[in-house]
Amino acid sequence: MASMQFTLQSKLPSVGTTIFTVMTRMANEYGAINLSQGFPGYEIDGDLKALVDKYIVAGENQYAPLAGVPDLLEAIAEKKKQLYGCELDPQEEITITHGATEGIFSGVTALIHPGDEVIYFEPAYDAYLPAIQLNGGVGVPIRLKGPDYRIDWSQVRQAVSPKTKMIMVNSPHNPTGSIWTKSDVAHLRELVERTEIYILSDEVYQHVIFDGLLHESILSYPDLRSRALVTMSFGKTFHATGWRVGYTIAPPELTRELRKVHQFNTFSINRPFQHALAEYLQRPERYQMLSEFFQQKRDLFRAAIADSPFELLACSGTYFQSVSYRQFSDKSDMDMAVWLTKEIGVACIPVSAFYSDDTDERILRFCFAKEDSVLTEAGKRLSAL
Repeated sequence: MASMQFTLQSKLPSVGTTIFTVMTRMANEYGAINLSQGFPGYEIDGDLKALVDKYIVAGENQYAPLAGVPDLLEAIAEKKKQLYGCELDPQEEITITHGATEGIFSGVTALIHPGDEVIYFEPAYDAYLPAIQLNGGVGVPIRLKGPDYRIDWSQVRQAVSPKTKMIMVNSPHNPTGSIWTKSDVAHLRELVERTEIYILSDEVYQHVIFDGLLHESILSYPDLRSRALVTMSFGKTFHATGWRVGYTIAPPELTRELRKVHQFNTFSINRPFQHALAEYLQRPERYQMLSEFFQQKRDLFRAAIADSPFELLACSGTYFQSVSYRQFSDKSDMDMAVWLTKEIGVACIPVSAFYSDDTDERILRFCFAKEDSVLTEAGKRLSAL
């Protein structure tokens, strides 16, 4: 009996394996220092490990509630009140998700219908556009221009149309390390006033911000919060990216819609981890010190490559340092990233991967969330160019 032939019609025909997987695999293959994928190169706090063990032994090993365990929801609400002055209903406005990326996907799926337009800013985290496209939406990219990667709000206003349903924002910004100012927030508030445009705000690096600057959270502005879905991440905050525990904050009506998707996507998230995080959050200094911790690493890495031919771009937040090499090579950024991995022994990410049209400005992104000795060695190798 002849087998039937199928014609597969891909929903994401232009999407392949993510650049993060590609570069990590290459780093492993060539024994390179992996400064590509954004995961910490050191262990999590032993106290947090002990808390996970405590709750596993205590028997907290079955399904967690759909929204999250109450203790963690309440701890998050208290934390946001202290940080941003917002009063949250833990049960109605906070949802624990499978990492911030699931929160983004579930939020877009809940709110975007076929033909809806979503404005977002490029270079952009690579999960944004596929989430829009898989739900029949139309991504409308706004270009952030180097070297400072500020938003041109006149372009944003021109991009708004009757079909605009959402604006996706990200601060501190991956991959550029730029952050929002009060002026950016003022422009956004003016733009969406008297519209029905939702905001999806990716704030996973909220605690990784430098030089005495402050994080401008959407949660600090009641008029924006009333139309926003904010995503955040414990993995980024507590160096545990493999746990895949994030959360969303949104008004009750948006939260209800998000949970309709969330319950059929992941349903609930690892229960003992949630209990452990709830108790761990009782000591705010555990996240209050993150800016100082990562600024030291940023400064160390910048000093380590100061004598290299790379041009250091500004980095006000995240744990990524971008550099330009246009002054000494005309290689594509992908070719340069591959060459650095194979020949110099340091893996990074070509920033063209963060553009929908593969824009190549000959800029590379390095992750400095690594042990100091690793950053120093990477600096020696890059400075030998």
